[in-house]
Amino acid sequence: MRSHIVLVGRPNVGKSTLFNRLTRTRDALVADVEGLTRDRRYGRVRIKDRWVSLIDTGGFDREDAFGALVDEQIKRALEESSLALLMLDARIGPVMSDFALHDKVRRSGCSVLALANKCDGVDIELNLGAFAELGLKEAPLAISALHGTGLRKLLFRLEAELELEPLSIEPSDGIGIAIIGRPNVGKSTLVNRLVGEPRQLVSDIPGTTRDAQEIVLQRGEARFRIIDTAGIRRKGKVLETVEKFSVVKSLDAINRCEVVLLLIDAAEGMTSQDLHLMQYALDAGCGLVLCLNKWDRVGKAQALTLERQISRRLGFADFIPIRKLSALRGDHVDATLTLAKRISEARQIDYKPSQVTAILQSAVEAQPPPLVSGRRVKLRYAHKADSDVPRIVIHGSRTSALPSHYVRYLERVFREGLGLLGSNVQLALKDAPNPFTGKRNQLSRRQLAKRRRVISHSKR
Repeated sequence: MRSHIVLVGRPNVGKSTLFNRLTRTRDALVADVEGLTRDRRYGRVRIKDRWVSLIDTGGFDREDAFGALVDEQIKRALEESSLALLMLDARIGPVMSDFALHDKVRRSGCSVLALANKCDGVDIELNLGAFAELGLKEAPLAISALHGTGLRKLLFRLEAELELEPLSIEPSDGIGIAIIGRPNVGKSTLVNRLVGEPRQLVSDIPGTTRDAQEIVLQRGEARFRIIDTAGIRRKGKVLETVEKFSVVKSLDAINRCEVVLLLIDAAEGMTSQDLHLMQYALDAGCGLVLCLNKWDRVGKAQALTLERQISRRLGFADFIPIRKLSALRGDHVDATLTLAKRISEARQIDYKPSQVTAILQSAVEAQPPPLVSGRRVKLRYAHKADSDVPRIVIHGSRTSALPSHYVRYLERVFREGLGLLGSNVQLALKDAPNPFTGKRNQLSRRQLAKRRRVISHSKR
């Protein structure tokens, strides 16, 4: 059943800007660069107390290597939709691509509502009259996606023409899984394999994905929010402004997720950039799975070398599970998704303070904290912090003096004691306040008299 609205138009007519306006988000990457959007992006528009789904698409009839792939994405979006918002440029007027796209939309069976964007600062009546050549049933609705002009009229039209869905599950519900990695390691191929359809553009050209794309996936009773991110190269190699925005969106996706699937090309091996991405995900408090993609291309000798390399370089994070998969063939893809679900479930268990304190006491008994300046650090009790990140708060005295190796020992003990899988534990150390801080000791009369005698004796 068709229930979506799709935004279609030539490159750089303002589709992504309108998408962000209607969905009241900044999900779509927007820049003054032609052909920026490539994949389909889904969002929801709220009209009064109802929802309608909205699809953003790439520019039609592109003149680059992705033209045919983007046109196929537009075709699939039209097949899912009941209404197409045909975006036109009010300043330029109709061009040949607009005629071809209008014919494509009509043949798909979608209703058409034309929008003349960028109407600010132009003669509306004169410019809208030029679009009569397209053979539209009615004149385009004049809007400005950048400034919000005409959007209220657009929402009234959508309310009158569409059967809207009642408010239900928020789009943010579900297990957030971010798929990250260097360019051309197979992230979009893995997303398409999980979803079961070509939702994301896939090609051999590095950097095909430019924006972080969130896709909702339902598997039985489990609901997932899978985010396909742009490839992240080393900082020194990121020069273009668009790529910098893509990297920022990718890193932001990590902060919005519970589990991260870090893909590396098994044929190329692990690089220092992979380790940087791994550390970023751990610092963000995410669960992590290291996915060795394209494993079907690895020979026995190369596989043995890669396993030794990973064992040597992952000494600091030996708790991270490793999965060998092939996104193209589908090998072990479902098992990886199941593992991500288990990692998320282990993070959500709410432990009582008595349980956490018992783990701390057993750790201290097995290996007491070292002496610092001749004094013992005292760790009294612990509890789980109220946050989405596995964080344990430890209370005691002189906890800030704990050496780093003992902190790592406590992290390992808590990780094993709490049964966490693929997640590290963040420790927050808090010193008990000194009740005598800022208070001056008041001497008695006898103490004052003794003090005067000592001072008098010392002067002699």
